[in-house]
Amino acid sequence: MATVYQHSTLAALMGKVLGGSATLAELKQHGDAGVGTFDGLDGEMIMVDGEVYYMDGEGQIHHVTDMEKTVPFATVHHTSDEKQKVSFSAGNMKEMVSLISDRQLENTFSGVVLRGSFNHMKVRSAPKSERPFPSLSEITHTQREFEKDDVDGVLIGYYSPELYQGTVAAGWHVHFLSDDRTFGGHVLGFDANELTGDLTIFDNYELHLPIHDKEFREHHVDMDGLKEGVAAAEGSQD
Repeated sequence: MATVYQHSTLAALMGKVLGGSATLAELKQHGDAGVGTFDGLDGEMIMVDGEVYYMDGEGQIHHVTDMEKTVPFATVHHTSDEKQKVSFSAGNMKEMVSLISDRQLENTFSGVVLRGSFNHMKVRSAPKSERPFPSLSEITHTQREFEKDDVDGVLIGYYSPELYQGTVAAGWHVHFLSDDRTFGGHVLGFDANELTGDLTIFDNYELHLPIHDKEFREHHVDMDGLKEGVAAAEGSQD
């Protein structure tokens, strides 16, 4: 059995619940690879081979060793779970979308860890917010985008079915980290000559809710415009 583990919901982020509610130590019990963000929506987290990094709002990469640091939202899995080898002779977001349709995975949760040399990589990172927190959609207006050519690195990302939109961002949610640990973030687009790595098809989706977090318990989900808000916040799948 392969399990993808998610802490909290994207709808909570949209509802201004941005305070950290799980520690990295807790998160790492459920995976050694993954994506997320930190307290106050502070940057973009990338977990690779059990090590945690994040790109801050200024585009700087940090190696995180404090396992008491908290996250409001994250998705992780164990790379030791059953997986399939995959490769692309050319890679971009459209190819990753095709990967799902070609393998009839639209109704499943899937994850990838892909490595390669990228001709171009475009990412973004959100600046840390302070209380009273803005919504995720408001933060997208202040986030910065960064681009880099000719960079080697790893993509870690998750595909979620349309059925779960709001709990997750339906479609792909992908982060990048360069091999030299100087560049990364939430992926908006990329171009690569070749990508190779692992595809994990999850038969178990484990959602952990921060029931002891007062802000999470009290927030209300505004269903009107949720899909459009999530799409705007998460970026293009092209």
